[in-house]
Parts: sequence; C-alpha cells; structure tokens
Amino acid sequence: MTLPVNQTPAEILKTRALAYHADGFAGKIAITSKPVATADDLSLAYSPGVAEPCLVIAEEPEAAYTYTNKANLVAVISNGSAVLGLGNIGALASKPVMEGKAALFKRFAGIDSYDIEIDEADPEKLINIIAALHPTFGAINLEDIKAPECFYIERELKKRLPIPVFHDDQHGTAIVVVAGMLNALKLTGRSMDSVKLVVNGAGAAAIACLNMLQAFGLKPSNTLVVDSKGVIHADRKDLSEEKRAWAVHTDKRSLADAVNGAQAFLGLSAPKQLTQDMVKTMQAKPIIFGLANPEPEIRPELVYEVAPDAIVATGRSDYPNQINNALCFPYLFRAALDTRAPAISEAMKQACCRAIAALAADSPNFGAQYVVPNLLDERLYGALVPAIKVAV
Repeated sequence: MTLPVNQTPAEILKTRALAYHADGFAGKIAITSKPVATADDLSLAYSPGVAEPCLVIAEEPEAAYTYTNKANLVAVISNGSAVLGLGNIGALASKPVMEGKAALFKRFAGIDSYDIEIDEADPEKLINIIAALHPTFGAINLEDIKAPECFYIERELKKRLPIPVFHDDQHGTAIVVVAGMLNALKLTGRSMDSVKLVVNGAGAAAIACLNMLQAFGLKPSNTLVVDSKGVIHADRKDLSEEKRAWAVHTDKRSLADAVNGAQAFLGLSAPKQLTQDMVKTMQAKPIIFGLANPEPEIRPELVYEVAPDAIVATGRSDYPNQINNALCFPYLFRAALDTRAPAISEAMKQACCRAIAALAADSPNFGAQYVVPNLLDERLYGALVPAIKVAV
C-alpha cells in the first residue's frame, strides 16, 4: 500500500487501519466449513443426514457438544454503549471491535466466535435477548457495555444460563492489572496489603480491578478512589452500591490530594488526568498504570522525566508493559470450554492472574520494563490454560 506523503503518524495509522479492514475481504473474520463438494457431502451435511444429529440432540442435549460447534464457539456480544474510549457510539459502530475480539479468540486459543451487535439499551430487554440466544454457544463474552448496567446484566445472565458469561471489560482488565501490579510490587519491595494506592476512575473496569486487588490483599483503608466528582469519601451521598464499598473517611477531595504520598496509581479514566507535578508528590519508585486508551492519563516519557525510577504501564502497544485483555481472555475461555465449566469462577480468574505474573517473572526480560508478558509470547497458551483448568 502506498501512503500519501506528509501524513502525520495518526493519519498514517488511520489510513493503514482502514485499508486493513477493507482489503481482501471486508472486516476481519469469515466462516469456514467442512467440505460440501459432492452430492454425498450434501446428503450428510444437510438433508437427509442432518436429521440424525438433530434427533440425538433432542433426546440428549449434551450431544450438541459432540455433533455441533457449540463446544468451541463463543458469542462476542455488545450493545455499543461503551466502546473502547469512544463512548456510546452504538451497536453497529462497535462491530469492528467485536470482530477484532473474534479474531483474537481464533489467533490465540483456536476458539471460533460470532460477533453479535444488539441494538438495545434497556438492560432487561438485552438480558432476555442474550438469554434467548444462548443455546448456540458454549460461552458468552460480553463487551463494551456501559456501567452501571453492565454489572446487573452480567449478574442476571450468570444466574439464568448454564454456560460461562464473562464481561471482559471488567474481569479481563482486572486479571491483567493484578498480574502486572503483583510484579511491580515485587520489583519495588512492596506488598499488596501495605501499598498506598490511588485509583482514578470508578467505572466497570475500575471496580472489577479494585475487587480483584482486594482478593489479593489490597486494603480499602490504604486505597483512595477518585471519580469525575472527586475522591469517593464516606460523606458523599451520590454513590452507587459498587462505589460505596470503596468510600473511606478522608479529608482529601481531589486527585492531586489523593496522589500526594501515594505509592501506586491506577488510571481507568480519561486522557491527561495525572500531571508531572502530581507524580512529583508520590513516593519514590512510584507504580503508575495509566490505562485510558488510546491516550493514557499520563505518557510514560512524562513520568520518567520526573520519576526515573517509576514502573509505568499503559494500554498501548507502542510502550513497554501493555496491559491488554488479550493476555487472559482467550486462555480463560479455552480452559472453560475444554472443561465444560458452567462459569468462569473467581478461582479461575485468580489462577490466571498468578500464571500471567509468573510467566513475566520467569522471563529474562523481567524488570521495570517487563512486568507482564508480551501478547505474542508463545508460552502463554501452555502456561495459562493448564493452570486455569486446575482451578475449575
């Protein structure tokens, strides 16, 4: 592809990305099938032969895992209400992301998936639609559904359905964040139960990260959470149930107040929220995970100018320490499908955290610039899937 001259890096990326999605065949995924080349193939694949597995499945539903692709098929479902950092752009505009998720399932874990974009904002209706679709699939991956509805939608679907339901924006993010944080704490000589952490953002991903960090020892008394209205403190009357669990008694009110004296910062909010002046007020060897995407809360180079000893992570692939859900979700679903797990349990998530952290720690590259594995690390499948299966 010939690129126009004098384009900025952002313009070059836009041109190349649009060409990638349009060239060859439109989009990123396609369906393959067993051969249907002869009359005999047709008689087996469709009428009359197809009636035989139908009758077996009607008699014994578990046979669907033998005679259909249910055992290796995941639904990637969104209503487009919270797409990446783009916001509520709608179901149709979310389709490239959902197709991308399907492509990653196939690339990293050999899992087939269909992207399903549902034009429905009402949580109850969305729950009913997804529940009605579930016989097709071995598991369901919810994606890019806004908070607080996403908490309720996932919770209700998990109650109703006999297959795993997993909101990756919540739990996938949390798993990789915790893995990276475990290694960053190890490298800076800190522990989870004593680290002074500030979390900027209180949406679905942030709440999931907090809950999983707590499961690994984080103390709410050492944690300050900041949303768009300031520090979440015990005197606030505008808090959801999820936020209220992290309200503390404090006289700190702003992000700058909260960061002063902190040892670690986790951003799941918006671009350019953390300034160099704020970083200067943190303790030595600060841990800074700025995960707003594509523009983080602070760029790594700005952190290093004022804190050269920092450990910095972002959600971007052009910096070290990319916190990316693709480090976990393909392998979690592979383990769940292979074991016919009815749900992805907390034990499975925690096993995945530990396996990711251990894989990075066992690498010769382990250090401040390598607290999580590279997405293309060929060891991921072999290290993560067996570890998760043990926890099923």
